[in-house]
Amino acid sequence: MSGSCAAPGPGSGSSPAACRFAHYFVLCGIDADSGLEPDELAVLYQWLEADRHGKSQGAANTTSGENFDQSPLRRTFKSKVLAHYPQNIEWNPFDQDAVNMLCMPKGLSFRTQTDNKDPQFHSFIITREDGSRTYGFVLTFYEEVTSKQICTAMQTLYQMHNAEHYSSVYASSSCSMDSLASSLDEGDTTSLLKLQRYNSYDISRDTLYVSKSICLITPLPFMQACKKFLIQLYKAVTSQQPPPLPLESYIHNILYEVPLPPPGRSLKFYGVYEPVICQRPGPSELPLSDYPLREAFELLGLENLVQVFTCVLLEMQILLYSQDYQRLMTVAEGITTLLFPFQWQHVYVPILPASLLHFLDAPVPYLMGLQSKEGTDRSKLELPQEANLCFVDVDNHFIELPEEFPQFPNKVDFIQELSEVLVQFGIPPEGSVHCSESTSKLKNMVLKDLVNDKKNGNVCTNNISMYELLKGNETIARLQALAKRTGVAVEKMDLSASLGEKDKDLKLHCEEAELRDYQLNVQLREVFANRFTQMFADYEAFVIQTAQDMESWLTNREQMQNFDKASFLSDQPEPYLPFLSRFIETQMFATFIDNKIMSQWEEKDPLLRVFDTRIDKIRLYNVRAPTLRTSIYQKCSTLKEAAQSIEQRLMKMDHTAIHPHLLDMKIGQGKYEQGFFPKLQSDVLATGPTSNNRWVSRSATAQRRKERLRQHSEHVGLDNDLREVCGLPSWGASQQAP
Repeated sequence: MSGSCAAPGPGSGSSPAACRFAHYFVLCGIDADSGLEPDELAVLYQWLEADRHGKSQGAANTTSGENFDQSPLRRTFKSKVLAHYPQNIEWNPFDQDAVNMLCMPKGLSFRTQTDNKDPQFHSFIITREDGSRTYGFVLTFYEEVTSKQICTAMQTLYQMHNAEHYSSVYASSSCSMDSLASSLDEGDTTSLLKLQRYNSYDISRDTLYVSKSICLITPLPFMQACKKFLIQLYKAVTSQQPPPLPLESYIHNILYEVPLPPPGRSLKFYGVYEPVICQRPGPSELPLSDYPLREAFELLGLENLVQVFTCVLLEMQILLYSQDYQRLMTVAEGITTLLFPFQWQHVYVPILPASLLHFLDAPVPYLMGLQSKEGTDRSKLELPQEANLCFVDVDNHFIELPEEFPQFPNKVDFIQELSEVLVQFGIPPEGSVHCSESTSKLKNMVLKDLVNDKKNGNVCTNNISMYELLKGNETIARLQALAKRTGVAVEKMDLSASLGEKDKDLKLHCEEAELRDYQLNVQLREVFANRFTQMFADYEAFVIQTAQDMESWLTNREQMQNFDKASFLSDQPEPYLPFLSRFIETQMFATFIDNKIMSQWEEKDPLLRVFDTRIDKIRLYNVRAPTLRTSIYQKCSTLKEAAQSIEQRLMKMDHTAIHPHLLDMKIGQGKYEQGFFPKLQSDVLATGPTSNNRWVSRSATAQRRKERLRQHSEHVGLDNDLREVCGLPSWGASQQAP
């Protein structure tokens, strides 16, 4: 399993935790003993904001956690890490403050029975000092508050809140008795009652709910698998029937008994109700990326995404803005994964907690995500006045670009090629915002009807044009016009395959939509990777390697020139120069060249290894001297091959993890109560399997048996060699161990 392990951190040794699928399971929520505590960090930030805008001290106090003007249900209260298992992993220490802040960036949220309480999923990243990353996947749901102390505290806050509103009606009027009387006319009284009812809480009539988060922290970004596992845990809690096993069994299983899949392999493990699968690219493929690029392209549109991508390459300040945390992560991770073989080298905070908003004033390149509050006017958002700021309003399909920046080389042809890939997967290149709801519904209805009723649909299985099939529907005319305008050729297609006939029965281990997302991901990434492979196919010729040993190179790194920029630019097609002249000055390009130089003394960086392999392939098929550079656009030729690799891994599972099983728990532990996440038993979750567990013991016994058979076969092989030397007959291969 050595090939399956994530790169362990310093001092990890051969820790088995490095090979586990998940490192920690975390539970965040309200601490009933502490009660309602204002979020001090958020209060501090609000005070700083008031001070920065020249408000009085009193004005600052009105925005604090004790603010009586703000509805208590909308205030910020402190969340806590209620439990995490295991307690600590030596080379990946648990950062309680960071995890708590990122699991619940807004702190605790309260609701009543009249509010929406749908669970929400989001993810986050923690970057360690050595640059390595840890990924967190969070499901936040609402649980009824049973503590009378907290319910009473919320009731008291509302009484104070209402009293403050009532007195403000008088304070806003003049001191005269006439104006005081006029301030309480029927209209003001009605509006006051409405204010009191809005977001109100009455302990005698309302049920109070508070947010709680369950989280998996993993070494690799298996987002889809983690999301499925957490959703199954949530369903087990809210189901009328208790789960087949106590939740401890499933959590123990994913923490200690589910390994990372080896590179190039797939893995199946088990949630509460159904199996979960994940797959990992091989050493020669593009690195793992599990965030759906489909969503990123739908949210921004192709043109906008390429523009934001260019801003990231030129290391500008990029601020993502959305109400949804997961949208921020999807766009941030989507764009950064398209940078291959380069890596973002600066501040990277896809979810910026409210308490850290002052980071936006930093005079350095950054890629950050900021949550917008519901109903907040974009014009009220005060942003740093930076000439190189790229503002991305994800929810509204809108970007504000820096004043001047060069376009990505062959941008028109590049967008054309990406459009072809998107259209093949049924995604409008202009993004989902411009694709009307009726269009989507009609398209889905037509395709679904044809799948379910091939006969009455009057559709033969011959190859026909999909646009001919839907030509009579005006609602998709815009899609057809877009395809023509961008020059995308919609080829005749085999409906027996595209409309979902199961004649071949591929026996996929995942849903078809999931497979298509995987295939779309890898094909889009291949198009981006191909552009860099073509543009930098001869980069090695311009790398300057003057140092004889690594120590002297590191010592003189700042004074040495590592790349012949002038010669490189003189060799490039003229249309590329505005972009390339700026790009080769970036930190990400400098780091890329440094990694290339370092590879002569130590193991080559994984991204560099894959990139160099691709350049070698280009040279095999297209012999080219540096002086023959051309700006003629060359399309990606590896799309089909990349998609097939994904499908093959998902058709045949390479590894299946141990099933969840009963743990050695005391009688009465693991009690089920519908709607409430149980208090987990730390004694069985704090450590991995032990010999006391009969399931683990059985597995260990089987392993010892295999080891004895292996040793015996080696002994037999050695004995046969000796017998041959002596001229004696060999033992049969089926000989049993004594």
